[in-house]
Amino acid sequence: MGNNSVPLIGRIERLAAVGLAKLPAAWLVRMSGRPAVVVDGQTLDPHVQLLLALRRRRGTPGLVEPTLPRARARYLREMRAYAGPKTDVASVRDFAIDGGGGQPMRVRHYAPPSGERQPVTVYLHGGGFAIGGVDSHDEPCRLLCRHARVHVLSVEYRLAPEHPFPAALDDTRAALRWARAHAAELGADPARVAVGGDSAGGNLAAVASRLDTREGLPVAAQLLVYPATDSVTPRPSKALFDRGYFLSGADREAFNRWLVDGTGVPDGDPRVSPLLAPDLGGLPPALVATAGFDLLRDEGEAYAAALQAAGTPARLVRIASQGHGFIHLTGVNPDARRATIRLALDWRALLDAAAG
Repeated sequence: MGNNSVPLIGRIERLAAVGLAKLPAAWLVRMSGRPAVVVDGQTLDPHVQLLLALRRRRGTPGLVEPTLPRARARYLREMRAYAGPKTDVASVRDFAIDGGGGQPMRVRHYAPPSGERQPVTVYLHGGGFAIGGVDSHDEPCRLLCRHARVHVLSVEYRLAPEHPFPAALDDTRAALRWARAHAAELGADPARVAVGGDSAGGNLAAVASRLDTREGLPVAAQLLVYPATDSVTPRPSKALFDRGYFLSGADREAFNRWLVDGTGVPDGDPRVSPLLAPDLGGLPPALVATAGFDLLRDEGEAYAAALQAAGTPARLVRIASQGHGFIHLTGVNPDARRATIRLALDWRALLDAAAG
């Protein structure tokens, strides 16, 4: 899809944001109408501060408001608007594979430049298990493909509340099974099938890594970007960033409710809250990235620490100045773009080390 797929209002917002991004940091802070935001010893990126201020002035509703269909459409529009020009990769192809429910499931394959077979990352998008899809995460997957030099198989798993737990997890595991069986057809290395995702997708990647490994199914590594890992335990970041940022506590409560209500599965089930699993040893090496201004920050970092304590190799990277969703701001926020590319490079380094 070209830029014409972005509605006019989205293109105007992006052009305005790109223009503002070129201004000095002090000007951006002044235009936000408040002093530089410092919380927990961290200073919020000026571009993010101004963007949040503009959203407040516009009265942008929460991620799940006013209705789920409208929220889904707005989320896709905003993600496209702030992504910037599409990053070039060798090829992009959409097709369908068998999902966990036995129905066709849309996936998108991003191929790096041809040559020797490269690893493949099965990628699960964020969006609280209820919004988002292959299209909303197109640019993050392109950046991952290009800068990590990996094949990316982006998965459009079933969404709640229409498809509550365990639909998304079943689809994730089905995608991993398909990737192992068909990696060579993609031009990828069948011996290096990894999994990754952001937010809810990070949750799915973490849970699938544990379940597949316990069943003797190989997972090369796991990429967890601001993952949701514990829906139960209060932590400081949940209170510090409960409102006023891109993901609110109210958003998360709604997402969790849609995921598990009526299923008989509690929030504390390790398949919903992977940090509460009794044993995290022997799992694939992990790269865990968190954002300083994110209510999920502390649980993501606790998950990395728990992996390390259990003997699972895990590297933690905190992007201190950014908030939840920074991988979507790469077209309007230079620091977010640099951080996302850095994560891609770190991911490739981890994959190479794991293969070593």
